Amino acid sequence: MKKYIALFFLGAFAFACSDLEEHPVGVIRPDNFFNNTDDLQAAVNGSFANIAHNNYWGREFTIALMLRDDMSDIGDRTTQAARIDVNDFSMNDTNGLVANFWPQSYIIIASANQAIAGAAKTPGDPAKVNAIVAQAYFARAFTYYHLVRIFGDIPYIDFAVNEVSQVNKLSKTKEAEVYTKIIADLEFAKQWLEDKPKVKAVPGKGTAAGYLASVYLTLGNYQKAYDEAKYVITNEAKFGLGLDADFQDLFNATKAASLKEPLFTVDFNNFTSGNYGQDYTAFFTGSLKDDSYAYGQGFSVAVPSLKVFNDWDQRDYRRAVSFDTIIRKKTGPGGSLQVFPSSDNEKAPRPHIAKYFRFPGKAGANGRTSQHNYITMRYAEVLLTAAEALNEITPGTTEAEGYVNRVRARARNKAGKQVSFPANVTPSLSQGDFRKMVINERRLELAFEYIRWYDIKRLKNGPEVFGPAGFEPHANFDPTRDYYFPLPGTEIAINPNLAPNNPGY
Repeated sequence: MKKYIALFFLGAFAFACSDLEEHPVGVIRPDNFFNNTDDLQAAVNGSFANIAHNNYWGREFTIALMLRDDMSDIGDRTTQAARIDVNDFSMNDTNGLVANFWPQSYIIIASANQAIAGAAKTPGDPAKVNAIVAQAYFARAFTYYHLVRIFGDIPYIDFAVNEVSQVNKLSKTKEAEVYTKIIADLEFAKQWLEDKPKVKAVPGKGTAAGYLASVYLTLGNYQKAYDEAKYVITNEAKFGLGLDADFQDLFNATKAASLKEPLFTVDFNNFTSGNYGQDYTAFFTGSLKDDSYAYGQGFSVAVPSLKVFNDWDQRDYRRAVSFDTIIRKKTGPGGSLQVFPSSDNEKAPRPHIAKYFRFPGKAGANGRTSQHNYITMRYAEVLLTAAEALNEITPGTTEAEGYVNRVRARARNKAGKQVSFPANVTPSLSQGDFRKMVINERRLELAFEYIRWYDIKRLKNGPEVFGPAGFEPHANFDPTRDYYFPLPGTEIAINPNLAPNNPGY
């Protein structure tokens, strides 16, 4: 990790406007910076620029999350072995995806820490300084929240690193303590962030509270999870949040700017230099045999199992939005339509994920760049979190049912046509039946949005979902090993204080 800390200086100040527009200002020494709040905002924006990177949200991290769950399988098994190993629970401590997103995570954190340290010497109205630096606190919490769920005990750095000697002998921080620090960061962010930022790529109070609700749900603190989710719901108008009318619009890149549902988005559009702004999600999920789109074919890397598709009720509009079931092949004038599965040596002869490949807006070759601003959390998740948490506190409430019913009511708007499916929740379900229902609702509503693996991990239901009756059976899934990824072996070799690795690696 230590050799990556210095990379912060190459990226942290690369983008320098509060609206996240690209504005290169070169390599700047932090000790000569922070002369005003514009400088502070530029430093904060470095954190978000480093999230929108090929090694993090652009490909390496998100593809690992997608492949790890039971909704997405490897389609083309000629892809890199590192991806196959993550998917098949056969990874080791040399995995190439981890080798990329682990250091990138700490580059994001280093950027946030430099901004937080810089805020202490930034002149100006303290309230304005706090409102800006709160974005860095959120970025740090956001990154550590992913790290701790993936790895468990990890090195926790909450100071600006100026010398390698400050970090080259760090030990791991216990998982519980990392969560405590994440909560503290999010509480600061919730206090000082704006109610309603101008763009969704800037976090607001609702963003911080939404993530607090998620953290508490992960920890099994259902009362606090409900309280934070309820805070967002009560203030949805104040925070500029709500459910967008058409589910498809959430995944239409040309409509990203008008959406109210995202709590936070990763903005690739204004960070386009080298590995910054490279978003491969459409490319990785699109069909290798599909010539439908002007920007080319996909790679069939992350593809649902046919069982995932067949199990999903055909009456659900979200199913149509989530899957491509027809491909165009240029076999003659105008091409021809084929319905999956096709028979001409298709490497992944089944429906593909359509959420990112269908409407990427202005896209580069094979969709490797797009107009997507990727949603990391949206309002529907907050509603479902409130419902799940409330059911654990007080089973059988109409309030909890109402939150799920709001999500289902939106799903009944089929591109402007009102349909009858899915129906409202059956009233007065038992606590166990409601729990099962709302978890499945999360699976469908949030499919392929990098959330399902975290649900499997927190519920500890891996043996069930990866068992013979699951959507993606893996006989070698080991609950004593596979809820965590291995720390990179190279990091432990450099710093033995990080040993031992997670069990089983």
